[in-house]
Amino acid sequence: MDKWLYRASVALVILGIAVSIYMTIYKLTSNDSMCLGSGDCHTVNASRYSEVNGIPVAVIGVIGYAAMLVSLLLETRSDFFKTNGTMLTFGMSITGFLFSVWLIYVELVLIRALCPFCVTSQVTMTLLFILAIVRLIRQPQS
Repeated sequence: MDKWLYRASVALVILGIAVSIYMTIYKLTSNDSMCLGSGDCHTVNASRYSEVNGIPVAVIGVIGYAAMLVSLLLETRSDFFKTNGTMLTFGMSITGFLFSVWLIYVELVLIRALCPFCVTSQVTMTLLFILAIVRLIRQPQS
């Protein structure tokens, strides 16, 4: 296991959780003072695309990032995760990346507004996806 890649992945996942929790609080409270830098947070969070079947996208982010964190942390503690954790993290990161691509399209084309916190999460997920690919390639074969 490449410790630098592992630690960078854990740090990015924690950043993703923090941003997603912040955006969940914003979504649930509609506190526009939480939208720093631009009013586009309100536009994005008030849009019909801010929820999937009634679940805020930010909550989906918290769940996804938390699942990735659990997978990463168990890689050092469980034989199953030592063997399969890198692939599980890759699977979750590609799912999150593809969802982020969809969300970027929604923001740019359909809503025509960019939420800086959403963009932070999207960049974070993209970096996690890249790290997951590198970790998968460098994983020793059993």
